[in-house]
Amino acid sequence: MSGTSGRTRAARSGFLVLTFTATLAACGAAGDLGFYNSSAGDVTVSTGDEEFEVSSTEGAVLLDYGCTPGDITIELSSGQVMVVSGPVCPEQQVVIRDDEVDLEPAPDRT
Repeated sequence: MSGTSGRTRAARSGFLVLTFTATLAACGAAGDLGFYNSSAGDVTVSTGDEEFEVSSTEGAVLLDYGCTPGDITIELSSGQVMVVSGPVCPEQQVVIRDDEVDLEPAPDRT
């Protein structure tokens, strides 16, 4: 009877490892990360490993970027700096306004 218990434990452990691996693979899947600047001036965006400008009333998309490695820093044309707690993933888009930054659901890009 102890042999059966050992096989059951091994099977459960194997299932947990496969489930954990599948979860990690899903988190690592790349997707497009979008930014929209509806503020009156240009902004500089830093994702931690990318830095770029987004002109007023325009957007930018990092293709196949996936999630940010951490926080996103946004510098407005006024010099004010805003930080969005990360990581931020492709299911969301960063919307920059004159006095605030919001995370909103990303538009369907299919």
